Amino acid sequence: VAVDAALLAGVLMRTGEQPNASDVVNYAPFTLFPSAVPQDLFEQAYAVQQDFNLLVDAISQNKEFLEQTLASTIKVDDFTARLFRIYTQVLEEGLAQTVFLGINRSDYMFDCGLDGTAALRQIEINTIAASFGGLTSRTADVHRLVLKVLGKTEEARRLLPNNPAKGLAWGIAKAWELYGSQRAVVMFLVEEIQRNIFDQRCVENELWNRNIRVIRKRFRDVFEQGSLDASRRLYVDGQEVAVVYYREGYVPQNYDQQNWEARLLLERSRAVKCPDIATQLAGTKKVQQELSRPGTLEKLLPGRPEAIARMRATFAGLYSLDEGEEGDRIAATAIAEPDRFVLKPQREGGGNNLYGEELRQVLEKIKDSPERTSYILMDKIKPQPALNYLLRAHSPLQVSECISELGIFGVYVRQGQELVLNRAAGHLLRTKAMEHADGGVAAGVAVLDTPYLV
Repeated sequence: VAVDAALLAGVLMRTGEQPNASDVVNYAPFTLFPSAVPQDLFEQAYAVQQDFNLLVDAISQNKEFLEQTLASTIKVDDFTARLFRIYTQVLEEGLAQTVFLGINRSDYMFDCGLDGTAALRQIEINTIAASFGGLTSRTADVHRLVLKVLGKTEEARRLLPNNPAKGLAWGIAKAWELYGSQRAVVMFLVEEIQRNIFDQRCVENELWNRNIRVIRKRFRDVFEQGSLDASRRLYVDGQEVAVVYYREGYVPQNYDQQNWEARLLLERSRAVKCPDIATQLAGTKKVQQELSRPGTLEKLLPGRPEAIARMRATFAGLYSLDEGEEGDRIAATAIAEPDRFVLKPQREGGGNNLYGEELRQVLEKIKDSPERTSYILMDKIKPQPALNYLLRAHSPLQVSECISELGIFGVYVRQGQELVLNRAAGHLLRTKAMEHADGGVAAGVAVLDTPYLV
């Protein structure tokens, strides 16, 4: 019943065998039951989202902060360095873009203290290509039906409505409108392999419903068909582009020389980039670690003590591995007690973090080299596991000890210095079996879920 409901609701992905064909599809993996989420922590995560939107926007406009924070990283991490080079080149030329659109997702886990109380702890903020806003808009209906079939109609009624696809499209539509050309299109910049196309189609269809034209292009297409006119308007395949919505471009594998050139072309243009390169840099792990230092938030958001207090209440312990005494001490602690920490490289997209023995081996190897500055160290969060069934195509049905991660989507639009839109746009709950330390739905580890507030 659950699987049929998912297929009927459009909770779909293309298959691994034919990732670019829609003639054979399957359901996206999901939990059989919704998972319990503490209501107070859920509300706390929503309440702080506008603050995080403001913070990301402030960082993206603060050249000095980005330069100082990423100085050690760009020496050792080629990917961040190349992004940074484009960032400085575009600033030197002078920004053509006047409207800015941020779509981010702030991810949290529920850390279980020794006394059994849970606390909200931020894992990261994704500022580029934050996915599953579309499919999660359809998942609650599936869980509602499952609960009804089980005779739990009262519980079914308690599942919240949730439609991030609509919220994300609202932000894109606002940016398109402020760009000011009825003829111009929204361009989804997509990967060569597009298994997760239906998630994107949910947002795309919301735009078509508003009579906003959408085209889907890859970096390769931009390189071959893209150009700027004298006032740096972007044309791809003869169509003026108002908004570039990145669902690609967040990992080194997304780039070859041609793709870097396409990225530079996009960044130099007047089109509203979501994100622009400064906002992508604002989402790096190194920036996240710097934000946890005393005084940093106050510098970035002067005169906003309440917002700062709300954000700081969600921070987990984050530690710098920069060269020097402090970094040496932190590295030694982590090598001695690897199970207390997570080692994170400057990468998006899940599946990159190191734990336990692997963390110890990597740190042993790089502890005396500048390479360690391309990582940050974070306290390992210990959530309370719960039992659930993870439904995956062609996988045996078995009960698993699971942990969940809650993401809140945020959308903001700025025109010049004026913030025109700033809101939370819905949520995403992903659940995975305890034995999988790292990775999201797209990485094949976590599955879609719905919060059941307790």
